Amino acid sequence: MYYNNLTLLTDLYELTMMQGYFKNQNRNQTVIFDMFYRTNPLESGYAIAAGLQQLIEYIEDLHFEARDIDYLRSLNIFEDDFLDYLKDFRFSGDIYSIPEGTVIFPREPIVKVIAPIMEAQLVETAILNIINHQSLIATKTARVCYAARGDGIMEFGLRRAQGPDAGIYGARAAMIGGCIGTSNVLAGQMFDVPVKGTHAHSWIMSFPDEYTAFKAYADIYPSACILLVDTYDTLKSGIPNAIRVFTEMREAGIPLTFYGIRMDSGDLAYLSKRVRKMLDDAGFPDAVISASNDLDEFLIDSLKAQGATITSWGVGTNLITSKDWPAFGGVYKLAAIMGEDGKFIPKIKLSENTEKVTNPGNKKIYRIYEKETGKIKADLICLEDEKFTEDQQILLFDPAEPWKKTTLHPGEFTLRELMIPVFKNGKCVYESPKVMEMRDYCKKELDTLWEETRRLVNPHKVYVDLSPRLYDIKISLLDEMSK
Repeated sequence: MYYNNLTLLTDLYELTMMQGYFKNQNRNQTVIFDMFYRTNPLESGYAIAAGLQQLIEYIEDLHFEARDIDYLRSLNIFEDDFLDYLKDFRFSGDIYSIPEGTVIFPREPIVKVIAPIMEAQLVETAILNIINHQSLIATKTARVCYAARGDGIMEFGLRRAQGPDAGIYGARAAMIGGCIGTSNVLAGQMFDVPVKGTHAHSWIMSFPDEYTAFKAYADIYPSACILLVDTYDTLKSGIPNAIRVFTEMREAGIPLTFYGIRMDSGDLAYLSKRVRKMLDDAGFPDAVISASNDLDEFLIDSLKAQGATITSWGVGTNLITSKDWPAFGGVYKLAAIMGEDGKFIPKIKLSENTEKVTNPGNKKIYRIYEKETGKIKADLICLEDEKFTEDQQILLFDPAEPWKKTTLHPGEFTLRELMIPVFKNGKCVYESPKVMEMRDYCKKELDTLWEETRRLVNPHKVYVDLSPRLYDIKISLLDEMSK
């Protein structure tokens, strides 16, 4: 967890290909790789980019230590001249990326690497590992938060995460995606995010009775007194004892600044409505009702539809593991190779599966917003040297079904370039915002989506189009390869 040099966090074939490039004397040939994904995770209408800061840390510390070289030598597949080369290896290329917290869509580059081929090849696995995981959890969180309709979501998944790193960086991604806090204390320390939590059933069970346990907890934490009421019987025991403690606090002049109850079992819709009435009748209308218990976006949405009075949600397993969609599916593909004249030669990958055919060339992305509403109209992938402005007419067409076209006229739209420079000539030129700043940015990004795109089931598709020039190059390469 604390070992920063992740250089060997790679698939073996990255290193065997590197040795192949080294032996074929094209080790310094500059290439472009794009990291992108093909299908929105979770059958969502969008995804959220996350993981860039960890990618930056990985690239900055990219080097082979003596013990790494010794280990590679022990595999008996790498030659001495190649291993000698690795001793002074550093990343010297450029990296462009979409900022963390940004809404993203299929087939558009999230990360673009421009570097000598050996360097660009080595970083593939780690980039995919980092961006795939954190983008998945950030996307899952955004959906859970949407289902909660403004209620606070707390990330409670550390004990169910697939290992410490997944728990730590999953918590980070969950905060970017919209959580108000995490139970993960180490994540709180590392990323300066709020940590939240109450107590477990074991606290209640360790005392002679429920009331005594509640009273002891309230005495220690009077300004953050959330009591877990379902250890024995929520309605007959838990709530009456909680009300007794709250009443005693008020009578003693203790300010009830943040207090309430948590339920972790039972019919949460039915119980929450009964609990709300009991608390209101006892004079505690501002008491928080929070809930946990294997929640996800669909259950929260259902509970909301049933009139549940829960306003704070602790989401664990289903969020931190993205249980119903455990992999993001990002890929890393060669897009161009620099020719002897210094110009990039577009490259394309063919496949019998249409969605696996790549977009060639050195590309950038424009996001197009409807000017009247500020909502996303479409994304436009074009070549790096193309320039689009808001005072010109733009033709959009579906690259899969090019007869589907629409024309945008000046005054109807605004434009924004999505990708930013992160590394130039091996040096980081980008400073990541704090996680809570990314969270605020992500919320604004999500507000640019139409409600139809954010719905949990059968969302509206946001189109990712190609510029006419890029489309023509793609078709020309396809024609050429099919001869």
